[in-house]
Amino acid sequence: MSRSREDRDMGVGSEPPSPVRVDAARRYRASKTRSRVADQRPVIALTALALLVVVAVALYPLDVPFTALMIPLLLGSLVLNPRQLPWFVVSILGMVTVALLLQPVISPRTAGAAAVQFVMCVIVLVTAFRRSRLGVAGFTGESMFVDLRDRLLRQGRIPDLPPDWHLESALVSASGTRFAGDFVVATYLEDDARLELVVVDVSGKGDQAGTRALQLSGAFGGMLGSVAPQMFLASANDYLLRQDWAEGFATAIHLTLWVDTGEFEVRSAGHPPAVLRAAGSGRWTVLESSGAVLGLLPYAEFTTARGRLRPGDALMLYTDGMVEEPQRDLDLGLDRMLGQAEGLLRAGVVGSAERLVEALGSRDDDRAMVVVHRK
Repeated sequence: MSRSREDRDMGVGSEPPSPVRVDAARRYRASKTRSRVADQRPVIALTALALLVVVAVALYPLDVPFTALMIPLLLGSLVLNPRQLPWFVVSILGMVTVALLLQPVISPRTAGAAAVQFVMCVIVLVTAFRRSRLGVAGFTGESMFVDLRDRLLRQGRIPDLPPDWHLESALVSASGTRFAGDFVVATYLEDDARLELVVVDVSGKGDQAGTRALQLSGAFGGMLGSVAPQMFLASANDYLLRQDWAEGFATAIHLTLWVDTGEFEVRSAGHPPAVLRAAGSGRWTVLESSGAVLGLLPYAEFTTARGRLRPGDALMLYTDGMVEEPQRDLDLGLDRMLGQAEGLLRAGVVGSAERLVEALGSRDDDRAMVVVHRK
C-alpha cells in the first residue's frame, strides 16, 4: 500500500500506527491544509473585490469609475507572493477590458484611462518577475530587510564592562538609513577580563555596502574572541579572500583590551590609526599600526601598537569618514577631529561618540566612532 508524503514524513505506515502517532499525523496534515488555505485567502479576497468593481461598473456605468480596479491591483502588489501575483495581474487586465466594453461611450478620455491601467498592470507584472528572484511578497520582503537591519545593529551592541570603564559607539550612514558600510563588533570575555572590538569600513557606502557589511559583521562576530587576538585580522583577511567579491575589500582596526590592567593592543588593516589621550598631560598620541587592506593580499602581516590606559585616559577608534572631506588633507581632518574631541571629553565622556559623529566628517560618507574611557 502506498503512503502519502505526509505519512512518510511522520513515520506512519512503517509499523502499526499507535493512536498518538495517528493523531500527530492528522494534526500535521491539518496544519498544512490551514497553511495552504491561508496562502490563498488574499488572492481570493482581492479577486472578489475586483469582480465586485466590475459588477458595479456593469450596473452603474456612469457612477462607478472602472479605474477603481487599480485598488485591488495596488493591494495585490503589496500582499501577494510572486507565484500568485502574475496570474492576478492577468485577471485584472481581463477585467479592465471587460469594464471598458461596459462603458456607454468609449471616448478618448475613457480609452486613455484604460491605457493608463494597462500600463500600471504591466509595471506591476514586471515588478512581480523581478521580485520572484527573492521569492517573497512586498511586506514580507520589507520585514526581512528590517530583520537584517536589526541583526546588523545587534552585532554592534556594546557589551557591559566593569564599573570603572566607559565604552560607547556611534554610527551614521551616508544614505541616512540604518544600512551602512561601517560597522562595529565587540565582545567581552569575562574569563580573562578581555574586551575584543573591531571597527570595519567595507568598500562602498550606504545601502550599497550594507549587505556586505551585514555578512562580514556576522563572520567577524563569530571570529572575535574565538581566535587569538594576533590572528584575528589574518583570519578576517582569509575570509574576505575566499568570498571572491568584485569589491571584496575592507579596512579594519582591532582593539584588544585587558580591563583589569588597562593594557591594550591595536592592530590595523589599511585603517586610520587609533588615537590615545593621556589624562595627565592632555596630549593626544597617534598609535601607529599598519597592515594591508583586508581582502587584497594573501598572507598579509599586521603590526601591533601596545599601550596602557590609566585612569582618566581615553582611546578613540573611527572610520575614515570622520576625518576625510573633499579637497582636505587627511592630517588636517585628524587635527580637527582631535580638537573637537578635546572639548567634548572635557565636557564629559558620555555621549561624546555621537556628538563627534554628528559634528565631523563628510556627509557623503559613512561615519563610525568608538570611545573607550577608563574612569
